[in-house]
Amino acid sequence: QVQLVESGGGLVQAGASLILSCLVSTRTFSRYAMAWFRQAPGKEREFVATITWNSYRTYYLDSVKGRFTISRDNAKNTVYLQMNTLQPEDTALYYCAADLTYSDHPSEIPGLYDYWGQGTQVTVSS
Repeated sequence: QVQLVESGGGLVQAGASLILSCLVSTRTFSRYAMAWFRQAPGKEREFVATITWNSYRTYYLDSVKGRFTISRDNAKNTVYLQMNTLQPEDTALYYCAADLTYSDHPSEIPGLYDYWGQGTQVTVSS
């Protein structure tokens, strides 16, 4: 069973930065595309960013382009989300997810991901 554990969330002021981490317990981490999603209260889960198994390609939600960066370290079984210039509208529970695929364009659809973490809360005050 693949387990994902997110960390790094917190309460910050607008304009601040945070780095989220997601440790994945599997011997085959490099076979998975990884993604970050978020869900604000009363809203549906939303795609934020995804990265291919080999880090060659990354894709982002338009509203976070230029502010967020997804990366991964296959030697550490970890995926990261560097979040800069945070805004109150970024407030949400952030989840990492894993999809067993070598696709050059991993899915942005939550239902197509195989494994999920429990989430880490990010709250941005104005």
